[in-house]
Amino acid sequence: MYIGAVVRALFCQLTATPAFSNGLKLIVGSFSKAAYTVIIGARAHNVVQAAALAESGFPFVEISVLSAEAFHRDLKGLRQLRDRYGIRFLAHGPEEGNAWDPEFLKHAMLPCLREIIDYLPELGIELLTIHFWLDPRFIEHRIIEQKMVLLRAIADYAAGRGVQLCVENLSETAADFASALSVIETLGMTLDIGHGELLAAENTAYDFLAHCAEKIYHMHAHDNRGGSSPADDLHLTPGRGRIDFKAILRVAARQGYDRTVTIENAPEQALRGRDYIQKVWDSIVRPERKAP
Repeated sequence: MYIGAVVRALFCQLTATPAFSNGLKLIVGSFSKAAYTVIIGARAHNVVQAAALAESGFPFVEISVLSAEAFHRDLKGLRQLRDRYGIRFLAHGPEEGNAWDPEFLKHAMLPCLREIIDYLPELGIELLTIHFWLDPRFIEHRIIEQKMVLLRAIADYAAGRGVQLCVENLSETAADFASALSVIETLGMTLDIGHGELLAAENTAYDFLAHCAEKIYHMHAHDNRGGSSPADDLHLTPGRGRIDFKAILRVAARQGYDRTVTIENAPEQALRGRDYIQKVWDSIVRPERKAP
């Protein structure tokens, strides 16, 4: 009972609190990059934050899109940033809402996502990350089965409009995502390394990379000190908590990961996070690149 309540509370915080391939190969191809590199961007929740990140030289911003109306309102400002700085955008969708109610998701969440997806191509956005909780420890199997039908519908809808839909891990393991990622061909994954450290004896990123690497199209990087309560999702700057980013990114590099990573910290911390992840990545790939 206690752990169920804790995880439910944690889920609500992960989905409601702003925190600071196939398809993605198109995005990666739009950047100028050398082999053996990742592209590091940062998270913004509004145009002001996006502008600060663009001025700091980030090549892309993952912008929060809570509704089609809000995105349309901000579209002019985001286009100006794109045109001025040459910055690209990825998108992060709204909170899931009631993750235990398929009828709510069908009649409220899915229409909202469809409207958002219809607008994303206007800014050249090709990847949308969403929360869609699939942890069978806390959601009944019959509900997960219904949610899988909805997830397929929205992933296929996005693919038809040139947008790669990615589901982000919250408390799930690779086994929890295996069915969705194998059955729904149009669905990808955003690997959140910070979330992987919570409610787990070992960061679940290792398991995801071992079993789902070909479906991981994007990553989120932030740090914490482990734990099992909502307060433990600290979103510290990478390197300020206990997560072994070098070990995790080494596995990712050996799996051939060369796509995008979003630093999920406040804009004023994002540069420090970017520099840390870039330094770690370089320390991994340069020795391996020189190896015979």
